[in-house]
Amino acid sequence: MPARIRLQRHGKKGQPFYHIVVADGRAPRDGKFIEKLGTYNPMTNPAQIVLNEDKACEWLKNGAQPSTTCRRILSYKGVLLKRHLQIGVEKGAISQEQADVKFNEWKQAKDAKIANKVSEIANNSRNEAKSRLEAEKKANETKAAAIDAKRRAAAEAEAAAKAEAEGEAPAAEETTENAEA
Repeated sequence: MPARIRLQRHGKKGQPFYHIVVADGRAPRDGKFIEKLGTYNPMTNPAQIVLNEDKACEWLKNGAQPSTTCRRILSYKGVLLKRHLQIGVEKGAISQEQADVKFNEWKQAKDAKIANKVSEIANNSRNEAKSRLEAEKKANETKAAAIDAKRRAAAEAEAAAKAEAEGEAPAAEETTENAEA
């Protein structure tokens, strides 16, 4: 079986963390491997990928077959593009300088796209926190207004009860005096 570039799972239950390794195709998923190429953490946004691109490109050149997920990771990091450009250089279609320029342009565009996504996520979380704070302030104001209204109603009821008690007391005295007379 040819060598495979694949993921080797590590991390706790519900919190996966992967090592990107080159292993024999017959070896178990978390078993013996030939070489570690990097790591992949899918729990962050965007996913954190640390990869030795030169070694990965060399293994692809030697015939290692990436798994589906590793193929996507290698594509995301530009290893497949780099390998494609190297094939063009070996065949004489383009020069090494042209390949380097194309790869660097792609890499800069990709890095800018990732930086924009990170800043967008940070802005969204900041805006979400502001909106939660505003909603909490509004809820606190409505609760305070309701409590104040209850206190006013209780004070008015107490004042009315006092006034009624004071107003009934002389009337009650008059009825008792009339009854005696």
